[in-house]
Amino acid sequence: MRMLFIEYPKCSTCQKAKKWLEHNNIEFEDRHIIENNPSKEELKKWIKQSGYEIKKFFNTSGMKYKELNLKEKLPNMTDEEKIEILSSDGMLVKRPLLISDKLILVGFKEKEWEKLK
Repeated sequence: MRMLFIEYPKCSTCQKAKKWLEHNNIEFEDRHIIENNPSKEELKKWIKQSGYEIKKFFNTSGMKYKELNLKEKLPNMTDEEKIEILSSDGMLVKRPLLISDKLILVGFKEKEWEKLK
């Protein structure tokens, strides 16, 4: 399976990650997070596969996250409610996301992405 790279093209971190992938000759399929937001089913699968807490999938520095006061609300929400809200708006999802059969990477930390080589 080709890797799935989910990004917001205007995001500088996403641009850096994309350049890194291209520079390292890693093939990927590109997906715009606003035009094609991850579904509930995809998020459930990726969260389970990644082993990360759901909170790691939230774009905690985004304006939408702050507008919705999610810092206060998340601790009292069920996992189902968290996934529901994540799937409702691509701007709430931390990006970039890199999805493969073996690995899920959330955000761009070059050291973590080195595992792909």
